[in-house]
Amino acid sequence: MSGRLGFLVDSTRCINCRTCEIACKDANGAALGQRPRRVRTWEGGEWPRPVVANLSLSCMHCDHPQCLAGCPAGAYRKRADGIVLHDPGACIGCQYCTWNCPYGAPQYDPEAGRVMKCDMCADRQDAGENPACVDACPMRAIEVGILAELEQRSGVVPEIVGLPDPSLPGPCIRFRARPEIQTRL
Repeated sequence: MSGRLGFLVDSTRCINCRTCEIACKDANGAALGQRPRRVRTWEGGEWPRPVVANLSLSCMHCDHPQCLAGCPAGAYRKRADGIVLHDPGACIGCQYCTWNCPYGAPQYDPEAGRVMKCDMCADRQDAGENPACVDACPMRAIEVGILAELEQRSGVVPEIVGLPDPSLPGPCIRFRARPEIQTRL
């Protein structure tokens, strides 16, 4: 792949089975309590038409990653393809990245004394494979690809109700969702 990578999450397909969470946790050796990928559920709408939407979220691999900007140890770096990597060997466990990230992607492990986060399964992608979450999803609600190409698909939007303002970090994630939870059509 050539270009900036990103995720496409389709909330019209996600059934909240959390298989992506388990696959990500297993692939990354996450500690107890750490969930580098999390399924969130939004409820809204008005009677008699309630709206429920599920979204599988992880690190957004932002254009301007706040985790990288706030790390005094230099434990973060951004690859040319946009993947934001964390080096656990350089991490000093200060947790500044956890405070800076508006999406809660870096997660602290008190037992190890450092954080970890989704790296978009960079090693798998380098080997020509999909991230673990993408392959595990039985509903095919998660995709990874060139962000510019994902944006061209029908019904794809850059924002979802309930997520932080994307203007500063520039998250590399796009969504397909019912209009009731889109912030921009």
